[in-house]
Parts: sequence; structure tokens; C-alpha cells
Amino acid sequence: MKPVSLFSQHLWRRFWAIASPYWRGEQRLRAWGLLLVLVLLMLAETRLAVMLNAQTGEFTSALAGGDRDRFWTAIRTCLLVLAVFVPVHALYYYARDYMGIHWRRWLTYSLLGRYFARRRYYRLGISDEIDNPDQRIAEDVNVFTQRSLYFLLIFIGSLMQLVAFSNVLWSISPKLVYFLAAYATVGTALAVGVFGMPLMRLNFLQLRREANLRYGLVRVRENAESIAFYGGEAPELQQIKGTFAAAYANYRRLIRKQFGLNLFQQAYSQLTLVLPSIIIADAVLSGEVEVGRAIQAAGAFAVVLSAVSLIVENFESLSRFTAGIDRLDTLARALESEPGAGPSERRIRSSDGSTLAARHVTVETPQGEQTLVTDLNFELPTGGGLLIVGPSGCGKSSLLRAISGLWNSGEGEIQRPPDIDTLFLPQRPYMQIGSLRSQLLYPRPNRDVDDAHLADALDAVQLGGLIERCGGLDQELDWSRVLSIGEQQRLAFARLLLINPRVAILDEATSALDSANEAVLYRRLRERNTTIVSIAHRESLLTYHTHVLELTGGGGWRLLTPEEFRRRNDVDTPAPAVAVV
Repeated sequence: MKPVSLFSQHLWRRFWAIASPYWRGEQRLRAWGLLLVLVLLMLAETRLAVMLNAQTGEFTSALAGGDRDRFWTAIRTCLLVLAVFVPVHALYYYARDYMGIHWRRWLTYSLLGRYFARRRYYRLGISDEIDNPDQRIAEDVNVFTQRSLYFLLIFIGSLMQLVAFSNVLWSISPKLVYFLAAYATVGTALAVGVFGMPLMRLNFLQLRREANLRYGLVRVRENAESIAFYGGEAPELQQIKGTFAAAYANYRRLIRKQFGLNLFQQAYSQLTLVLPSIIIADAVLSGEVEVGRAIQAAGAFAVVLSAVSLIVENFESLSRFTAGIDRLDTLARALESEPGAGPSERRIRSSDGSTLAARHVTVETPQGEQTLVTDLNFELPTGGGLLIVGPSGCGKSSLLRAISGLWNSGEGEIQRPPDIDTLFLPQRPYMQIGSLRSQLLYPRPNRDVDDAHLADALDAVQLGGLIERCGGLDQELDWSRVLSIGEQQRLAFARLLLINPRVAILDEATSALDSANEAVLYRRLRERNTTIVSIAHRESLLTYHTHVLELTGGGGWRLLTPEEFRRRNDVDTPAPAVAVV
């Protein structure tokens, strides 16, 4: 996606779409109340600044005229104003920061709610719809709220300063006001015309490339063991260096453009130290205007110029801000869209039922590039079992995702018990960082299960010694590092036994176990009359399933009984496996 112009109506419609729910929703009273407090503080600060500016001119004129009484009166007044100005100034920044963090919290919670709703985090993770949604929520939201509030307040403050100090300038010399208007207009036009879109485009690209670098480093951390086993340091290092090189090259272009902007900004602002004095020099030298009034004019000129030169002085920040708006709006629109299939807009429908069934189901890849299963039909009775087999790449795991409700790319209808009665176990279980108790209760941590039942579940999966070995149920560890893959799979099975769902969907969930322990776990599911859907490669598991779905590739499939599958494939009936406890 390309960045849009700072003055684009489209950009500001995007901005308002992100910002308005906070200002119009359930938080509107607090939001507007905080903004009112900030405006009142700015009014007070502006009035006090005008008084300080006047007293600065007053004691300067007193010094020039040798008037001791006038000088000390001005100093006392100035100190009195400062005694009020300092706490008002500090309170303003406190209120601004408080409002910024409050807005950030609301927007972060809002996006997180939509991110986790209907498993959108999964959909965004498997598609290239947007890059780095985690970075957009964590960092772009912070930039958006802080910068939005900052620019809103400096705009309001600039209007106040413009009115207050323009009156001061007009009272000293109308020529200063006319010159100021022309100077600010020319400066803004030059800033936008020369630095404009190039700087915004470079900032946009830098945000993306920095995010890609962080993502690459996170992937190395998450897959450190696999990389180490492969000895893949060299290609990983090369890839990270390549990602950094792209960020580095763009940043060099960015700082070159910023160098030119900084030269212009410094020259533009520093000239204000000289120009007001030049304009009113004749009046001061002729005695028409006091020296202090010249000092007062210079201060007022600088304040008013800053007020009317917002774009010039904040162009770099504005360019970063517009890039952040673009990225955050893209995320917000992606989270608002309905999870779906590819360009055809077809969907696999889901319905609740007491049994698991597929009716004329066609499964496609998320973007609709490939058909994996065509017109699938089956119905499993309660307590039945479906073993899915087939060559690698034929769509077994994809079909499980469709049955679980993770994918709806295709058409047809899948009937299954509600999500609360269904549990999916992947080949590599997810281990949450936390206590052993939280691992066992995941993903439903608020259930009231006593310690004895948790211990029984661990005993049932041959992990009875884990509580003592790891220091108790409430010991917090990184379990993905503490436990082997086989132990993780057995712990995941313990979760399944504790939840006792009506349907268990197993994607090679026992691949790291020996046949004997695998058989024990499957027998426990059969004893509980749990409906099982499995992907597995061991023929011994035929015993624990009532149906075999053989995917043949190219969308084809066959539904067989275990006996029919054995006959077709000349598979001998295995002897029951015995687990060694």
C-alpha cells in the first residue's frame, strides 16, 4: 500500500474512522472532559505567557532607562506570574499524558477484542493481507494516540497564541503582522513542495522495514532449536542482514531528506531573531518605540510564527504520523472484514449439532488457489471415529482446519457440536508460559478443578511424577523448554481428559509417542465415548476409529470402514499394544 498525501481527504477520513469511536462511544464523557481541562489549562498558560512577555519588555525598558523602581516592580510581577505559570505548565503536561495513555488503552483493547474475535488473529497470520499485526497494535496505536493528541493540542494552542500575540504585534507595528503572514505562507509552501511526499513515502517504508526486521528476529528466537539442529546460522544470518540492509538503505535516504528539511527549518526559524528588529529598527532608533518593546516584539513574533508554521516545524513528525494512520487503518479494516475465503466469496457454512457431519463440503486454500477436497459427505455417530489418511500434501491438515472452523474457504456445510464441546490437539502442542496448573486448565483457566483431579489426569497420561519434578502445580516455567515434545503431547492429552469434550480433533497429536502409550491415550478417549477425528500414520490406530477417510489428491476421496481399508491396502490387524508404565 502506498502512502497518501498529508492533505488528502482520504487520509483524514481514515483518521476519523479510527479516532471517532473513542470520542463518540461509551468513553466520550471522560474524553471530552479531559479535553476541556486541557483547553482551560492552555488558555491559562497562554494568558500567563502574554503577561511574561509584557513584563520582559517592561524590565528591559526600565534597565535601558535607568528606572530602578520600574525595574523591580516588573521583576516582582514577573516572579509572581512565574509562580503560577510553572505549576499550570506542569499540570498541562500531566493531563495531556494521562489522556494519551487513557486513549491508548481504549483503542488497544478495542483492536485486541476484534483481533481475537472469530479467530481473526489466525486468519491474519496465515494470509499476507497485512504485515506485522502485532507491531501495529503494540506500537502504531501508541504513536497514533500520542501524535493525534499532540497535534490537536498544538493546533488549539497555536490558535490561542495567534490571537493573543498578534494583538501584541499589532500594537507595536502593523508591518510586523503583514510581514509575518507573507513569511509563514512562503515557508509552508516551500516545505510542502520540496519535502512533501518523498519524506512521507520514506517514513512509510521505514516503518514497514523496521517491522520486518523485528519479525525476522522473533522468528529466529521462536525457532532457535530447529535452526541449531539444522546448523542454519549462515542462511538465517544472511536473511536478517538482508532485511536490515533494506532498512538501512531506506534510512540513509530518509536522513538525507531530513538533512535538507533541517537546514530549511533552522534557517527559517533562526531568521526570526533578526527580522523583527530590522522591521522596527527605525522606530526604536528614532525613539518612537522603547527598547523593551522591541524585545517584546521579537518574542511575540517568534510565538506567532511558530503558531502559523505548524507544518514547517512539524513536517517530519506529520509524515511519520500519516504513515502510522495508513498502517492502523489497514489493520482496522482487516479486523472489520468477515473471515472468508478467497476472491469467490464462497464460504463453508457451520452449524451446531449433536454429531459431526460434512455435507457437500469443498475445501480450498485460503486465497482460493487450489481445491483440496471436493464434495465431501460423511456423518459420524456419537462416539465414532474418523481416521484421515492420504499422501503428503493432499489436504489432510487443511480438512481438519475446516472441520475445526479455522478455515471456511470453499463451500458446503459442516455440522459439529459447539466450540465449547470441541477440542483440537495439534502435532506440536501450545505451552503457555505460566504454572503447571494453567497448562492443564488451558484454554479454559477459570474452571474449578481440585488438585486431586489434576494429579489424576497427569497419572492417566503417564506424567504422574511431573508435579514433584517441577516443584508443584503452581510453579511457573517455560514449559516448551522444560518438557520434551512427547511430554508436551501427553500434557495436551491431559487437558483433553480434564475438559472431556464431545469431539476431539487430533492432528498427529501422538506422533512423538511410542505405539503403546499412544494406544493407552486413544483407549481412554474411546472409554469416554468421545467422537474422534484423527490424522495419523500408524495402522494400529485403525482399531480406535469407525471410519477411514482416504484423500487421494486432486480433491478426490474415499470413505471406508477400517476393514475395507485393510483389505484395499493389505494391512494386517495389529495386536493390541501394551503400554509400559
